[in-house]
Amino acid sequence: MKTRGKLKLTIYLLGFAGAALFTILLVRQGVMAVGAAVATAGWAIAAIAAFHFVPILLDAIAWHVLFPKAVRPRWQSLFWMRWIGESISNLIPSAAVGGDIVRARLTTIAGTPMAAAAASVIVDVTLGVVTQIVFTLLGLVLLVEATGRTSLVGPTLVGAIVAIVAIAGFYIAQRLGMFRFVSVIITRLVKSPEWSSLVQSGETLDQTVRDFYARRRGVLACCSWTIVSLIGSSGEIFIALYALSAHPTFLNALILQSMAMTVKSAAFPVPGQLGVQESGYLVVGNLLGIPGETAFAISLLARFRDLIVGIPGLVLWQLIEGRRFLRAESIASER
Repeated sequence: MKTRGKLKLTIYLLGFAGAALFTILLVRQGVMAVGAAVATAGWAIAAIAAFHFVPILLDAIAWHVLFPKAVRPRWQSLFWMRWIGESISNLIPSAAVGGDIVRARLTTIAGTPMAAAAASVIVDVTLGVVTQIVFTLLGLVLLVEATGRTSLVGPTLVGAIVAIVAIAGFYIAQRLGMFRFVSVIITRLVKSPEWSSLVQSGETLDQTVRDFYARRRGVLACCSWTIVSLIGSSGEIFIALYALSAHPTFLNALILQSMAMTVKSAAFPVPGQLGVQESGYLVVGNLLGIPGETAFAISLLARFRDLIVGIPGLVLWQLIEGRRFLRAESIASER
């Protein structure tokens, strides 16, 4: 079996396992009870979807401050690019990193130099992982402080250490010139003079990435805005808890958001994190005294939010790509 076939089979198997886990958890919590909880939320679905544009905006600002002023796009443009990128990552199976690739492409289409566009996304993703680790540890400390329960301390710390090692390795590779190295390997494998410019492109991207990291003020500002976005996103959980009459506090919302995001990030190979996301809400919700059907309903509300926010984002993406394709066809026909 070819590598591509094995990859597809793996995705299908993970998706099937996630769907099975989702079904088992739903049955255990009670289909009618969960359905009643979601129905009780009512207006909260629209409110959560509307509020979600706040963290998208904050993430766009975090991305915006990374750029040197000479090549910095308007924050309004980065906002809709961020929206499209997140929509792709959330709604298209196995496209966990596809959204980041698309937003780099969209930034280039908008007039930003290709190296700067790609470097901004690479650095943004790297710093985003670092800040999410900090957010995870913050949630863990608050969870132990609020409940006295330490059952999640060990697994969370192990996961955090693995993530730190992985992101440190990725950062070192960036500093050492990983893109030139990769381009050299590809050029040697292809053995075509047409690909020789790829090495130069790799060198340019490596240097641009280093330049972005050298802007310490931009790096710190990006991390600051990202952590504000992560904390602010807890507002969605607060709205859900309030709508479900679960006696919400912002502390509980922050803890639930932090731990659930950690579980979701760890399960990125599973399409849509189906089943795994629900497990995270149930485990953490149980520690906080939130009924199982309520915790499951919160996860479903998050999925409804992804659809309400994400589908228009995908439509906007297709409109942009379609208009660009038609423009290129028109230019080609005139020649």
